[in-house]
This record gives sequence, structure tokens and C-alpha cells, in this order.
Amino acid sequence: MATSFVHLHLHSEFSLVDGLVRINPLMQHLVAADMPAVAITDENNLFCLIRFYRAALQAGIKPIAGSELFIRNPEQIQSPHRLVLLAQNLDGYRNLTRLISRAYLECKPNEPPQLDRSWLTPSSTAGLIALSAGIFGDVGRALITDQYALAEQALTDWLQLFDHDRYYLELTRTGRANEETCLNGSVELAIKHGVPVVATNDVRFLRTNEFDAHEVRVCIHEGNVLSDQRRIRHYTPQQFLRTPAEMIALFADLPEAIANSVEIAKRCSLELTLGKSFLPNSHIPTGQTVDEYFSELAYQGLNERLTTYINAPAAANKTVPMIAPKQYATRLQIELNVICQMGFPGYFLIVADFIRWAKQAGIPVGPGRGSGAGSLVAYALGITDLDPIEHELLFERFLNPERVSMPDFDIDFCMEGRDRVIEYVANKYGRDAVSQIITFGTMAAKAVVRDVGRVLGQPYGFVDKVAKMVPFELGMTLEKALAESAELKQAYQQDNDVAAMIDMAKQLEGLVRNVGKHAGGVVIAPTQLTDFAPLYCEPGGANLVTQFDKDDIEKVGLVKFDFLGLRTLTIIDWALKTINADRAKRQQPGLDINHIDPHDPQAFALLKRCETTAVFQLESAGMKELIKKLRPDNFADMTALIALFRPGPLQSGMVDDFIARKHGKAAVAYSHPALEPILKSTYGVILYQEQVMQIAQVLAGYSLGGADLLRRAMGKKNADEMAKQRATFEQGAAQNHIPAPTATAIFDLMEKFSAYGFNRSHSAAYALIAYQTLWLKAHYPAAFMAAVLSADMDDMDKVVIFIDECRALKLPLLPPTINQSEWRFTAVDERRILYGLGAIKGVGEAAIDNIISTRRQDGVFTDLWDFCRRLDQRKVNRRVLEALIRSGALDGLAANRATLMQQLPTALKYAEQHATSATTGQNDLFGSATATDKESDHTVINEANTVIYPEWDDNERLKGEKDTLGLYLTGHPLNSYDAEMTALSAKQSFSRLCDIARNSLNSYSTNYNDRQETRTTVIGLVIGVRLGKTQRGRVANVMLDDRTGRIEIAVFSELYDQVREKLVVDQILVVTGILNFDSFHNQWSLRATSVRDFMSLRTELAERVVLELDLSDPVFYQTHGMAQVTTLIELLNAECGTGLSIQILYRSPTVQARFQLGRQWRLLPTDAVIKRLRQLLGANNVIVTYERGSTHYKKSANS
Repeated sequence: MATSFVHLHLHSEFSLVDGLVRINPLMQHLVAADMPAVAITDENNLFCLIRFYRAALQAGIKPIAGSELFIRNPEQIQSPHRLVLLAQNLDGYRNLTRLISRAYLECKPNEPPQLDRSWLTPSSTAGLIALSAGIFGDVGRALITDQYALAEQALTDWLQLFDHDRYYLELTRTGRANEETCLNGSVELAIKHGVPVVATNDVRFLRTNEFDAHEVRVCIHEGNVLSDQRRIRHYTPQQFLRTPAEMIALFADLPEAIANSVEIAKRCSLELTLGKSFLPNSHIPTGQTVDEYFSELAYQGLNERLTTYINAPAAANKTVPMIAPKQYATRLQIELNVICQMGFPGYFLIVADFIRWAKQAGIPVGPGRGSGAGSLVAYALGITDLDPIEHELLFERFLNPERVSMPDFDIDFCMEGRDRVIEYVANKYGRDAVSQIITFGTMAAKAVVRDVGRVLGQPYGFVDKVAKMVPFELGMTLEKALAESAELKQAYQQDNDVAAMIDMAKQLEGLVRNVGKHAGGVVIAPTQLTDFAPLYCEPGGANLVTQFDKDDIEKVGLVKFDFLGLRTLTIIDWALKTINADRAKRQQPGLDINHIDPHDPQAFALLKRCETTAVFQLESAGMKELIKKLRPDNFADMTALIALFRPGPLQSGMVDDFIARKHGKAAVAYSHPALEPILKSTYGVILYQEQVMQIAQVLAGYSLGGADLLRRAMGKKNADEMAKQRATFEQGAAQNHIPAPTATAIFDLMEKFSAYGFNRSHSAAYALIAYQTLWLKAHYPAAFMAAVLSADMDDMDKVVIFIDECRALKLPLLPPTINQSEWRFTAVDERRILYGLGAIKGVGEAAIDNIISTRRQDGVFTDLWDFCRRLDQRKVNRRVLEALIRSGALDGLAANRATLMQQLPTALKYAEQHATSATTGQNDLFGSATATDKESDHTVINEANTVIYPEWDDNERLKGEKDTLGLYLTGHPLNSYDAEMTALSAKQSFSRLCDIARNSLNSYSTNYNDRQETRTTVIGLVIGVRLGKTQRGRVANVMLDDRTGRIEIAVFSELYDQVREKLVVDQILVVTGILNFDSFHNQWSLRATSVRDFMSLRTELAERVVLELDLSDPVFYQTHGMAQVTTLIELLNAECGTGLSIQILYRSPTVQARFQLGRQWRLLPTDAVIKRLRQLLGANNVIVTYERGSTHYKKSANS
């Protein structure tokens, strides 16, 4: 190796806690400096090994695999010693992966991952070279604390393990404290014991001017502020990638330390086998080969499928006529031949096995996802549930014999059962052979600005303001943000603090920051996983993953299996369990979702009405807009919906063309008759990638494998490759007697639409799930919506949306009750849903489990005392009980919620003493010892139950529901304002505005931007405020609720500055504005021109307060009449002054009169005063009148 120095101790960005070195720039520096080898020794990991290995070989650099490991320090567990290990060969690499994996797998909580010294044996360290880690190793630490004997003993221990030729004393000169002491002591030990030394620079960054950025990175990890004088400085500006000349000069007095770096590099020659796949052994019956067994299972499965198809009650309802079995057999054999030739039967058998187990275990499995649904073999084996022949799906789109690559099935499982399937796989193939896959989180543009701003000590408000200037867009970078955001660019140019923050953030942007777990990736190794990759997990062994990500783990030979969790499958499963339990009670056969009518009129009627909230893939506002235009009436149209609703088709005009053709507003023409069978289902539009392949096959004689290569070429838009493909296509078309101009035109058409073409297999599979949810919603709305609510009950925003949908479907939602409610929402019958206890805020899972299990075991709860006595107060504590009371879940245990809250302290004391008595064996309750005393206790409870406290007023009751349930369930704060709202508003409810919107969307060609503006006035409760900025300045997007629906109000800058204090949650607003269709969000909104809070408007426009004093009942008159009159006079005396005139409507057993009070009796009609009057006189006996208010307000609002 013709070089003078090699860096053997370097941390890349993958060290996470420190290190700025990115792999590609590192390679460029090494090539420029003529350094032919390098080691990356990240802290306790090999995260980047494969990308480093490949990049180094590509750059002509020798890669040395290594890691800086922590060694347990018995004296200080939180401050382990360090040791750098370098792999000499494959044995050393495997030993390194096992040691690193064990450090994580056996890591104790609250401790860093570290090796126990006893784990290091001659066999476990074979093939490894060790560096002492300088001032951080046990030898170095002993030297810098003047413990020479201890250092010598530590060295002797290492030499017994590594011998004299595999253990090196590491020397550094980077300007850190105690380095020279350590160096001198190490040299002395080396001479005395004949141990080699090696020089390193403990590299953390490439250039010395990157030191500040590295310090910021360290502070981000540690949570420190850069300028904090108290923080420990571990690094210096000298830890950069020095050139060989600089290292030689630095260690001019120790040339052997430089030379040894080269010797070590020569001894480290790790060769990894990449690109070859290894599968675990399939369990094959004796006497059969894997190919024979695989083919046998496929034919058996196909026969079962066809038998079920023919005999199923809904067979007549299949989307296409029955296809001859011979066609299936021919296709199956073709696929089997390809799969066997490519060596993939084992992969199919493994996938089929765990899917078969999942179905037998009652775990819902999706029908397929992606191109895998195009395989008939997969359908026969039960891997997918979508007939590829019926739906015109192509096997070659999944597995191309002309382009060998591993098959890749994406399997959807029910969210509840996914982990059970992974557990099954781990048990079958061995827990040491199965793992999930790591992912790496990076410092994205917005986040890195916030991190850097905090570390630089900038105020939160300043940092937040700058971060919000970065556009919220996938893939956004700071460079791109400066180009696209004029506001950010101006701040960057004019504010030095902003410039410093952005410049620093740009140096860190994109660096690896943390690790996570891949959403669905699982690998199954044929032997121990550590033969292929190191493992990583959280302390205690949780969340085990490979240290290589999904790309690198496949490169080392492990095959990724995707176990994806799909919430919709859980929803379908829950709904079916409810439906079938009810059908069983009625002695009806169970419903099989796989055999529902694919042409169901009710389902398609629901779809055409666009009532698709909660329907898989069809619930977004934009999708609803597309449905209104397309008006799909068959499964093929639903499949097209999934493919059409993407940015490409929507922005290209392709969607409008498709819709126009479907509705006969544009001609469906074919450039050649052979195109019609291929494009008929999509009205002559090339919508799917498979259609491109079929056109190439039928018109130009391509094999389907060759046609897949054409599809890929079109997707990549490589000019040279496209020119070759065009020539091939036109030549093939000529051989089929297709005129050259026609062939050219067809190829041009294919090329144009290839940019928007979608995977038909994926569309069809997702359309099937969408149809199943649509069908359930149409036929069993209560069971379906209960399942939908349950699946998202941790997301209160979604729960509120789905409850609104229940109301639109006229499905009453019953309040929660501890004597009936389960954890989830449940369908009480075909039209009613009972609120789930799990959706109550402040009531945890443990408390709910305790409530339900106790109720099931010992029966319903009779009163609050019984409820508290029978439950575990450690789980169902006072906070939980208060939440249950406020939510209404305990309503059946006392007269009202106020009474329950008053009883609670005594009931808790009673329960506590009961628990103490049970524990001590005493028989007393409230301190009672005798039977008489016990009887007295029950008397006390009975008497307490007879005391009824006045119920909370509506506002307090509803606030409790909103706080605990996220919505108003038994009423609405606006209910008490009904009469006033009618007088003040234009009588336009939000639901009516929604009707206007629906009617406006009848025609697909409606141009909303040209629609005439409509001015209207609405009254509603503020339930959300979102601030933003536009080119016109600030804007507040205020969400109003009026019980019938919701509408967003846009309050722009000029008006916002005037009314900003009124824009708060729970405020009642009267808004006049212009109704607009927001094409970006696909919803109607109101652009406000006037915003008034209800209280000020009432004070200004109300004419009088009418008080009805009803004493007409003789008994009430005699017992309470004068007291009520006296109380009313006292209230009016206290409140009267300025405000509205008061009119009294008086009734007694003998007199009825209406009279106006004098001018001295005037009342300011605040909510508090009106509330007190209604408590005294009754809710319907206090009326604020607006005889002329409505007209006056409309004039003033429009002026």
C-alpha cells in the first residue's frame, strides 16, 4: 500500500451523538489527498457500513470496518471505557456484529450500550484488531490519573486477549486535555512491553472550519446551549481529516506510529458478499423438491379457488363472465415456470405460510397491494384475494423474467393482529433469525432551523417565526426555501441573526439525527441474523431492528418481507364481528365480506351521493369532488378513481378527458381496432401501466417481460433508451401490418400517458377494500361507523368528524354509560351507537379494563358507592371518576351530575375504608364494628342518595362533555340562543349552506371560480382558530359550528386587526361575509366582511327583556310565590342600571297582566344575568326580543 498514513479512528454522521462526516464528501477528500484506505469507527454501531463499503470501493478506496465500543467500567457505569475494534476479515466482522448486537440486547435500562469485559474472549475477538482509544480507554484513563500500575495491568489483560500484534496503543494530538500525558505514558508502556503504537486524529469533521457546526450538533444531542460556559467541551477544532503530510509532521518524533496505521490497513481486508439473496429453508415434505411441492400447492389452491368461484351464491354477480378453467391452468403453468426458473419458490412458500396462519388465526389479511396482485400463483396460494385474470392484471408487472429481481409482496394485516403474525414467524424460524428493520431520521429543513436556533440561544418566538417562513413541503431544503420564500430571503438578507441561524442550519441539514423502525419491513435469515448484520434495540431489548436499513439489509442478502398494518382491515373486522353476532342471534348465516354483491345498488347509490366519509381511499374532500364529477357506477370505475386521484392526472387534463368520455361529452376513439379490448374499460384513455404493456404486446409483438422493460424506460425518460424502444415498437408494429404513421401516433400516446400511468394491480386491490367499506356503510351503517369511531378514538379531531357523519346518517349517538359501554364504540342496534369508554379523555386503559371486568364478573353498578367500592382505586382514582361524571358515563348512578360530584368525596372515603377493612379482616365500614353500626352505615348511604343537588346549568354540563368527550353530546351551547339567532341571522344554517354546495356540484363541468358571489350572515360557536399568512397579510381561519354543520371563516388582515380579540374558542360570533368555494381545500368557506361577538350585538340591537313570572299554580303561589317575587326584585335591584327595558308578564291564580317597568329598571343582558334569571324563572320564561333588530342588522352589516 503506497501511502504514508491511514485514518483509523473516524466518526461519521451515523454516530448520532457526534460526527459531521458524510460518506460521499469523505471519499472525495480521500481521493484528493491520495489516501487509499480509511476506517469508519462509529460509536457502538455499524449503521453505515454497507453504504461506506460500496462508496469506498467505487472510489478506489479500501474500506476498513470498525466501531468505537463502550466497555463496562465497574467504577462508573455511566462512564464506560472505550475500545476501537477493526475487522481484519469476515470472521472478525461477524465477531464485531455479535459483540455490538449483544451490547444492545443485554443493555440495562438507564445505561449506555456497552460490552462486559467477560464477553471478550479469544474466540469472540478473533479476526479483530484493537486500538486502546487513547485518553478514553482504560489504559489511557489510568495514565492520566497517575495510576501507572493500573494502566500496566490493563495493558497486560488486553495483551492476553489480543496478543502483541493485534493490540495497539492509540496516540492522539488534537489539543485535548491530558493527551500528552497519555501519549508519553503509552510510549513508555509500549517500549517496556513491546507493544506497537498507532497515531490517529479521532476525526469528527472534514475541515477545521466545520468545528462550530460540529459543536452545534453535539449541543443539539445533549440539549445544551452553545454559549453555556458550564457545558463540557469534549472536542477541538483539530479533529479534522488531516492529510498524510500533516499527520507526519504532527508525529515527526514518532514515525512508527504513522507507519503502523498503514500496516493495520494492510492487515484489514474484509470482503463482503453483496447482491446475493439468502432465504430460510422452507419445510418441504420428504421425497419432494421445493419446486415440486410449490407447484403442487399452487394447483391445489387454484382448484379450490375455482370450485369456490363456481359454487359461491354470488357467483352470478362476478364482475365478468366465468372464464374457462383452461385459461387459468395455462396462466398458472407459465407463472410457475418463471418462478421456478428464477429460484423464487421458497419466497412464495414463506409468504403463503404466514398468511395462511394469519387467516386460520382469525387475523384479517388484505386482498393484496401493489403489483403482487397480478400473480395468479399468489392468488392460488392465498397470498392475494384478487383474481388477476378477472381484473386484467399482469404477472410480468410483478415478476419479469427478462429482468431478474426479488419479488416483493406488500402484505396488509389488521392493526391488532400484525404483531401476532410477526411473533409466529419469529417462533417458526427462530428469534435469533427474525427482526424488523431500522430507519434513519434526518435533520429536515424546518426542524434543523428550530434546533439550531435553540442551541444558539435565540428566543423561542424569533426561532418559531423564522422556522414558519420555511415552506411546509415534502423534500423542502433551506436552499429551496430561500429561493421560494420571499419573506425568508428578505429576513436572511436583512437580519444578521437570521443569516447566522440559516447558515449554521445549512451545514447540519440532512444529517442523520435518530433511528426508528420501518413501518412494515421484517427480515428472516437462514441462520443467525448476526451472520449478516448487527442488531440494535432500545434498553431492555424493546423494538429489535437490524442496524442496516431496508436497502442495505437487502444488499447483504436478507430478503425483506413487508408486514403492513392497515387500519381499514381492523374496521372491517370489528364491523363484521358485530354484524355476525347479531345475525347469529337471529339464526342467520354469517356474512362473508369476500362474497358480497359487487354490483350492489345501495352501495353505488351511496357512492354517487358522495357520502364517502370513512370509506377507504374515498373520504377526502378532493376525492369527493372527483366522485361528484365522475359518478362511478361499477367496480372498474372505482378502480379508475384510485388511479385518477393523483397530481399528474389531475393537473394534466387527463381526468377531465376521462370524465367527458364516460359521460358521452367527448368521443371515445381508438387509433387502431386492436386498442379497443385493452382500453374499453377506461373509455379509450391509457390510465394503467399494464395497458402500456398490453399495447406493446398486442400491436408490436413484445413479450410481456419486454413490455415491462418498455414501461420502465418510459418512466425513466431516458432519451437513448426511448429511441431504441421506439424503433423496436415501430418495427414490431410493421410486422403486424400496422401503418407506420399509426404506430408512431400510438407510441407517442403511450409515451405521453406513461408519465401518469398507475399500477392497475394496486388500484384494483385498494378499490376492493374501498368497495367493502362502502358496502358495509350502505347496509350496516351503525356497525360500520361504530368500528370507524373505535379505530380513531385516540384522535379526537377525527372522532368529531365521524360523529358529525353519524348525525348526517341519522344514527343517534348514545352517551357513554359504565353499565353498558365497552372500551370501543358499539352498535346497540341497526340505527344506534353507544359511546365507547376508551374515547373519554382522562380515563386510562387500566381504569376501563377494571370497570368492564368488574361489571362482567359481578353485575351492573347500582350507585356511586357501589361503583367506588368494587373498583381498584389505584386505577380508578378521583381524577378518573371526575372525568367519568363530567362525561355523563355515571348518569345512571344518581339524579344528576352535580349530585354525583357532591357525593364523590364521601363515596371515595367509603371505598377506601371498605378496602382497608377487607385487607385487615375487620368488618367495619365507616369505622363501624357491630351489626347495628353496619346497618347504620347503609342508612347513611341511603340518606345520602336521597339528597339531590340542583343540576349544573347547560353551559357547565356541556363544558364537561366537551372537555372529556371532545364534543357536545347531549346539547349545544347555542341551544339557549335559538330565538335570538333566528332574529339576528339570515336564517341560513350551515347545513343549508352545505346543501347549496352540493347542488352546485351536480355537474362535473361547474366552474366554481366563475360562480356569482353570495352574501350571507351566519351565527356559530368558535371551535378552532388557525393563524396564517397570505400575500394580503395575516389571515385567521376560524372554524364555526352551529350544530347543523361547520364552516370555515376567513378573516383577512384589515378586519383581523379589528376583531382579533374576539377570535377565541367558545366565543359565539355573528359573521357576515361572502360565500366562496375553496378549490385548494375543496370546501366552502366564508370570507368575512363583518365579525361581531354575540354579546355586543345583543346589547346593541335587542329591544327588551321579557320576564314571565308564572305563579298560576295555587299551591306554588301560597308556598313559594312571594319568595320568588322577592328574589326577582333583589336580583333586579342588584343588576339594573343601563341597558334594555324590562317587560313583566305576570300570572297568579287570580290575575294575569303584562306591564313595562320604569326607566330606572333597565338591564344589561349579559349571559351571566340571563343565566341567573332563567335559573329563577325557568329557561323558557326569559326572552330577549329583537322586533326590529333583524332588519336593522342586515342593513348595518351590508353597509
